[in-house]
Amino acid sequence: MNNASNSNAGTIYVQLKPWDERTASEQKVPEIIQVMQKRIAEAGIKDANVEVIQPSPIPGVGQTVGFSFQIEQRNTNDDLHAFENVVKRFVTEANKNPAISGAFSFYSAHTPGTNLTVDREKCEKMGVNVNDVFNTIQAFMGSLYINDFTVYNRTFHVVVQADTMYRKLVSDVNKYYVRNQAGQMLPLGTLVSYTTTETAPLISHFNIFRSAEIDGSSGVGYSSTETIEALKDVAEKVLPQGYAYEFSGLSYEEIKAGTTTIYIFIFSITFVFLFLAALYESWSVPFSVLFAVPIGAFGAILTLTFVPSLTNNVYAQIGLITLIGLAAKNAILIVEFAKVRVDRGEELIQSTLEAVRLRLRPIIMTSLAFILGVLPLVLATGAGAMARRTIGYTVLGGMLAASTLAIFIVPVLFVVITRLSYGKKHLDWLQANHDQLVEKEKKVEEQDIDPALEYDIQKSRELNKPAQA
Repeated sequence: MNNASNSNAGTIYVQLKPWDERTASEQKVPEIIQVMQKRIAEAGIKDANVEVIQPSPIPGVGQTVGFSFQIEQRNTNDDLHAFENVVKRFVTEANKNPAISGAFSFYSAHTPGTNLTVDREKCEKMGVNVNDVFNTIQAFMGSLYINDFTVYNRTFHVVVQADTMYRKLVSDVNKYYVRNQAGQMLPLGTLVSYTTTETAPLISHFNIFRSAEIDGSSGVGYSSTETIEALKDVAEKVLPQGYAYEFSGLSYEEIKAGTTTIYIFIFSITFVFLFLAALYESWSVPFSVLFAVPIGAFGAILTLTFVPSLTNNVYAQIGLITLIGLAAKNAILIVEFAKVRVDRGEELIQSTLEAVRLRLRPIIMTSLAFILGVLPLVLATGAGAMARRTIGYTVLGGMLAASTLAIFIVPVLFVVITRLSYGKKHLDWLQANHDQLVEKEKKVEEQDIDPALEYDIQKSRELNKPAQA
């Protein structure tokens, strides 16, 4: 997990059966982890710290599922043991929070070790080179590479090392000898001393500072965002002065991308508004369409709230982005027909009701088709089903709200916004010139020429008259 090797640590990779063979709920990964944790607790293992960890869903970004929290020792002179007490106190308080589940840390300052000291003054008195002392200890207790030699077309590595029975204990140092400058062999035990200590097997640093990593997952019914906020609250309450915290792995990426989602929503709504403004040739009418978007978002959030297995994650946000276009589609069908009739000179409310009557069936048909289309996502099973179900439920709830509530709210919004933007005088003028506007529209339809194209043709003819003469 911390990208380091340890002599007293090991990892067991558990291979699961294929998804189709794990049909029962207790055979899913979260339940399997709970069962293994329960068995480990019942076994009463005291000589090891055993943790059950689910691998990171994105290889290379973090090592586990859940959060990665770094406690940093910044402005304090606490030793390793005091730092360990701070880490343990934080883990204990974090596990009391319902939004945090299974918080743990591998940091320890109580691993047995040996502190070996070389008496340099005695080495100088007895004519022993200090480097020879260290090389002797390395060669016998560890290993020392000498060279390579080739025989029978094969290359062999020459490595010096004491046999296992002569390097099992630290006291075996007394059995080794080192040569002094006079060529005499001196017992190594007369030049070195050793004491047993407790220390940290691994000291890690994060952004230069000494750190300890806390890992864990979100509690049942809590999103990763709520877990991150809970960790911040625990840190503010537990960490003493001189200590700080940072997030790493997927948690860091999630916090970093937090504001990006807001920008995506803003850009999406802005572009929809600009397209509608170009379609209606108006800066005000598009608001009657855009105000229908919160209705779809309300339905999606309501669905996520009442389905306990779902959380507001990145998949739900993708569904909300999709709803911007889907919710606007129903409103466009109504507003487009209503605006054409108002511009023709018909009465505002009557035009709006007529547009609702004419476009009700297309709205229901298209909405129903899309709702039925997302049902496979809602009813998804198998690996990755939660991601598909989150998108499906988000879009389903949003479309139901946009189809049932928006058809009543959008006409009201259109009437209010049109009266404010057109003004009473302009609406009265349109109604007074209703016949002329209808007749002009019929002429354009008979010629089958777009009004904008007809205007361009007339301008072109006027510009070309001198040249023709």
